[in-house]
Amino acid sequence: MSQQEATHRAIEAVWRIESAKIVAGVARMVRDIGVAEELAQDALLCALEHWPEAGVPGNPGAWLMAAAKHRALDRLRRDKLGDGKLEEYGRDLEAQEAHFVPDFVDALSDARADEIGDDLLRLIFTACHPVLSTEARTALTLKLVGGLSTAEIARAFLVGEPTVAQRIVRAKRTLTEARVPYEVPRGEELSRRLGSVLEVVYLVFNEGYTATAGDDWMRPALCDEALRLGRMLAVLAHGEPEAHGLIALMELQASRIAARTDAQGRPVLLLDQDRGRWDRLLIRRGLAALERAQALVDAGEGSTPHASLGAYALQASIAACHARAAVAADTDWARIAAIYDALSQLHPSPVVELNRAIAVAMAFGPAAGLEIIDRLRNDPALKNYQWLPSARGDLLAKLGRNHEARAEFMRAAQLAQNTRERELMLERARQSEAS
Repeated sequence: MSQQEATHRAIEAVWRIESAKIVAGVARMVRDIGVAEELAQDALLCALEHWPEAGVPGNPGAWLMAAAKHRALDRLRRDKLGDGKLEEYGRDLEAQEAHFVPDFVDALSDARADEIGDDLLRLIFTACHPVLSTEARTALTLKLVGGLSTAEIARAFLVGEPTVAQRIVRAKRTLTEARVPYEVPRGEELSRRLGSVLEVVYLVFNEGYTATAGDDWMRPALCDEALRLGRMLAVLAHGEPEAHGLIALMELQASRIAARTDAQGRPVLLLDQDRGRWDRLLIRRGLAALERAQALVDAGEGSTPHASLGAYALQASIAACHARAAVAADTDWARIAAIYDALSQLHPSPVVELNRAIAVAMAFGPAAGLEIIDRLRNDPALKNYQWLPSARGDLLAKLGRNHEARAEFMRAAQLAQNTRERELMLERARQSEAS
């Protein structure tokens, strides 16, 4: 690999990690998400021009932030912003190399909502403003906060790439035209917008937990960012059961990250994982958050009181069943299937039904699960969802129908955009052929 290629790869990696912070920091200055993203992209182009010759700087994130803010200052000068405000931003820019984002979770313990100053949190709540449709909010936030490409978002949504691109363009234009304030809401407005924000944070986590595309099975930096944001939200919305349900779910799932790949970076599926490598601290934190969600439900608290747990807390309950099982054979699959029943009634979707089918198969036999999966085969939402043929192939293999299983695994491999995922499906196909 040439030096120029290595530098370009380094720039791509840095951009994946830092782009959301850069857009958020610049948006605080210009108060326009669309403009902030343009300025951040300008900074990226500047890096592509200068770094191949000058080398990657010691603090590439700070370099990109400074470059974007310089461009923001130029734009503000053109727009004739007040001299005092320009001077303030100028001082901020001079201190950029020493820029440090504190541990927001600890700092928030006794903070009031109106004291929150985290740029990323402002960015999420602005992108999730109710002036946008749910689909537009999620697509825009995944683009800005998760650093996902339009193609990756399309796969996460199970919709076409042009549809997602249109949603993002229209969302930015709508926010600008509506003059949506760049802030974290408070009171009832916070409660109204929380559900959309939680949804986006979990989608960011999912992209990190199982990457839709690329060469790596996971993108742990996205999981870390989603966890950080989720913990902040759980403190900010401390009386909302689903805020605690979401962080419980993410903590419990994140506890498995170290065991989800082998030494060569290849995927290790749940039932094959070394549970001794699961992070016990994250499990304790997740179980504690789940208990908090249950306590709030029992007390009838939250903006939308329910007699039972919400969708995130129910999924966390499923993850808790896995976390409490010392070995895979101890997993209470009947309970998991029952929780999926409750989840499918509360939040019906073809993906939930697919997961319920797997749980039913584990609890009551592969034929019972296959019956459910076969009813999903013509669902348009799952047309390009690789885990449908993968799950079907697994159940067919357990029933000894190896030729059919191989065909399903081959189809799953064709649909997979992630290199590691594709390799896993091809290996399962080879195993079915050899059986």
